[in-house]
Amino acid sequence: MYWRQIHWAWFGIHFFLLTAVCFAGIFWLIAQGSTILPSASDEYARDAELAATWCLGKEAEASNPLRRGIAMYLHAAGIQAGYTFFAPNVPNQHRLTFELFYDDGRVEHQSPQVLSKAAALRLDTLLDKLADERYEAVREVLVKMLAFSVWRQHQDVKKVRATFGSVNPPDIDEFEQGKRETFQPMFSFDFSLRDDQDQ
Repeated sequence: MYWRQIHWAWFGIHFFLLTAVCFAGIFWLIAQGSTILPSASDEYARDAELAATWCLGKEAEASNPLRRGIAMYLHAAGIQAGYTFFAPNVPNQHRLTFELFYDDGRVEHQSPQVLSKAAALRLDTLLDKLADERYEAVREVLVKMLAFSVWRQHQDVKKVRATFGSVNPPDIDEFEQGKRETFQPMFSFDFSLRDDQDQ
């Protein structure tokens, strides 16, 4: 009898946290104007999102043990992300291209190469994260590591310029008119990898 009460209490806590995560995601979408609901509902959605995130302890200090405990449980249970992780808002596609400059003046363009579908998925995820401002401090290091992997296959390259940006697909009307996707550069880095090797 005692264990049954513990199981029901655990189920109740788990279901409550799962519901709060889902509601926080849904209300965030509404507040961002990503749904067909009228813009008048945005303010109410922000308040509701705040209430849901408060239930998850996210309004507490980062060092708060309750907040840390809830976050640890959510990640351990795999319920830290709600419906918004999947659909309907698929994140923007990003692209990283390398311009390879040779001593003889040639310039080639190349994308990061992967050996498997799993690696391609990981690379796409990494590129989506690079667009986030929170990762600005590590962007150059990560891009340089990818540039170095390209340079190993083309060791006579003098300089590599890495350009990162978002790929914007055309809307339905533009697609019917024959327009293609557009590339919007966000940042770029120049690497002289040969000099780095000499040091």
